Amino acid sequence: MNISSERIALKEIASTILKFKSISLEEMNAVSLMKRTDTKYIIHINSLAPILEDLQKEYQVLEIESRRIMSYSSVYFDTPKFKFYFDHHNGKVNRTKIRQRKYVDSDLTFLEIKQKNGKGETNKSRIQIPDFELDFSPTSKEFISETTGQAFDLQPSLWNRFKRITLVHLKDNERATIDIDLTYSMNEKEKSYENIVVVEVKQHRFDRKSVLVKTLKKYKYNPYSISKYCIGIVNLYQHLKYNLFKRKLLKINKISL
Repeated sequence: MNISSERIALKEIASTILKFKSISLEEMNAVSLMKRTDTKYIIHINSLAPILEDLQKEYQVLEIESRRIMSYSSVYFDTPKFKFYFDHHNGKVNRTKIRQRKYVDSDLTFLEIKQKNGKGETNKSRIQIPDFELDFSPTSKEFISETTGQAFDLQPSLWNRFKRITLVHLKDNERATIDIDLTYSMNEKEKSYENIVVVEVKQHRFDRKSVLVKTLKKYKYNPYSISKYCIGIVNLYQHLKYNLFKRKLLKINKISL
């Protein structure tokens, strides 16, 4: 996709989300989904505006200070031998991701730990921190130790930034994050996916009757399990084994055409 067509797609997306009712951060946080099932989809950016058009009567969009497309920046941490990456690559069902995420528009930064269990459920724990900490503070170290029950030797492994739209169903306890303009960087290397959109449906249990799930299926998009963290690692650390991700990356590259 050339730059002009990407800008046209982004303009259509921005115009479409203005048609949604808005929900505040406080209202959204009143309904907790810290323990949930996350279902991902990879779609082409040209499909997003029509999909949003179909959803506007069923969902609200998060709005903060008149913004509906938010900027995010994250730094992920892993061990020197990339334990978290290889746990995912090797299909370990109980696995952990540790990151710090800055919600740029809110000027808030959190240390976040995502733990996945054998039932496919994701439990997310977090604490607010003043800003990015590449060397963990004592409070952060204690939080990681208490949450995971382990002492990891952690170092920054990947930076990423993206823009996000957050949808909240008007009635059901369901949310969706829609990530666009995904960019990874580390050690002066960078990889961008300008025309790929990552949609993540967050529910207590996966529900095929969800309006969003049915709409995505209408546009011939099915659930596709992939970690945004692992995508970045594969692209920026090409010496690491990634055999089990090859098929997934081929599909992502095919969608991005």
